[in-house]
Amino acid sequence: MSGREGGKKKPLKAAKKQQQDLDDDDVALKQKLKDEQKALQAAKDKAGKKGPMGASGIKKSGKK
Repeated sequence: MSGREGGKKKPLKAAKKQQQDLDDDDVALKQKLKDEQKALQAAKDKAGKKGPMGASGIKKSGKK
């Protein structure tokens, strides 16, 4: 009765990842990357307040 088993089969569950022991260098690196990401996001937000760049597209005149 293989006709009833059509369609995709569910994938097997992935094994749980083991918790890694992080030393001070790894913790410092992760914190540094997190701070850089926050600074980049803040810069994007600050630049975005001035209005969209080039979002207006082609302006058409009212004349025909």
